[in-house]
Amino acid sequence: MIHGYLDHLAVERGTAANTLDGYTRDLRRYRDHLSGHGVDDLADVTERHVSAFLAALREGTEDHPPLAASSAARALVAVRGLHRFAVLDGLVPHDPAREVKPPTPPRRLPKALPVDDVLRLLDTPAPDGPGGLRDRALLELLYSTGARISEAVGLDLDDIDATDRAVRLDGKGGKQRIVPIGRPALAALDAYLVRARPALASGGRGSPAVFLNVRGGRLSRQSAWTALKTAADAAGISASVSPHTLRHSFATHLLEGGADVRVVQELLGHASVTTTQIYTLVTVTTLQEVYVSAHPRALG
Repeated sequence: MIHGYLDHLAVERGTAANTLDGYTRDLRRYRDHLSGHGVDDLADVTERHVSAFLAALREGTEDHPPLAASSAARALVAVRGLHRFAVLDGLVPHDPAREVKPPTPPRRLPKALPVDDVLRLLDTPAPDGPGGLRDRALLELLYSTGARISEAVGLDLDDIDATDRAVRLDGKGGKQRIVPIGRPALAALDAYLVRARPALASGGRGSPAVFLNVRGGRLSRQSAWTALKTAADAAGISASVSPHTLRHSFATHLLEGGADVRVVQELLGHASVTTTQIYTLVTVTTLQEVYVSAHPRALG
């Protein structure tokens, strides 16, 4: 049965060789697991057998170390595919694996820089020239508004309202939102727009974009990321910096300062407050670290 399923994947589905190798290992282990429980026919497999296999993957056995959630989920995909194939081919009457859910991978906490690191990043002198002023304005805007990098490079000139100190961001799914912007970011934007953008625009065709590249076109997300990493290196920040670093820092610092999670949700443009609540885990972790290091009986 297993050989028939693997042949089906290779011949009819064109599954990649590496994937087939992984499925082969997973299904051999599944076969051994079933045999150990006295099951040699797929028609005799129950949901309990599949669930027990998943538990064995996660907990480990004498012959195999425990698997991470992602690896166990991959093995379960192979098992579910095997049973679904057997049902569709009329080889067995039911699919015992259909209701067995893969393990949920651990939630990765966003990486946020400490406030002092962000301030050092923003206060480190930018390189001379139009590009330096542009990059400084970009970084100030990212931290001041919590914008995604794609939203920042997507800004047009008429999206900035200096009078009301706000910017209009085009978020995921075409949803727009208005977010406030701080005075330092506005000052950096003004310096860039007055002293640097005209020089960059002279080489282009009149792009409405706020942030321009050296050819006068809209700055790309990759170039914006490079500007962030270059600035982090210049500021001596050793922590890993990603395209979302300043966005994560924006949200975390707001919550640490007492902002309501639903307000932060609106500022970030999250459709659900559940997405935003992951940042509350970051602040709780910070509180625990401070408590353990500072309270005289925290470890008593």
